[in-house]
Amino acid sequence: MRVLLDECLPEGLRAELPGHQVLTAREAGLAGKKDGDLLTAASGRFDAFITMDRSLQWQQRVSAFDLRVVIIRARSNSLLSIRPLIPDLLRLLLIVSPGQVVQVGA
Repeated sequence: MRVLLDECLPEGLRAELPGHQVLTAREAGLAGKKDGDLLTAASGRFDAFITMDRSLQWQQRVSAFDLRVVIIRARSNSLLSIRPLIPDLLRLLLIVSPGQVVQVGA
C-alpha cells in the first residue's frame, strides 16, 4: 500500500510500517499544502493518508477522495507515543476502504 505521512508525524514512523511504500509529505513534494489541497494531490497517488489532525474529518469531505484516512490519537506526535498504536494502525490500513476516516488510539 502507498502511504502518505502528514507533516506533523515523525519520519521514523516509516520504519514501523513494514510492507508499505511510505513517503512523508515533504518527500512527496506536498509540504505546506492545506488539508483540501493535500487530499486532492494525494488521492490516486497514494492509497492512505496518516495524520494527527483530528479536525480533518470535520473540515473536509473525505468520502470524495479515493484515499483511506487514519487519524492517530496519541499523547504527542513523538514516535514513543505513537509506537503502541502501530499494531492497530497496521490492521486498520488493511480493512479501511477508500473515502473512509478512522481513528486509532484514545
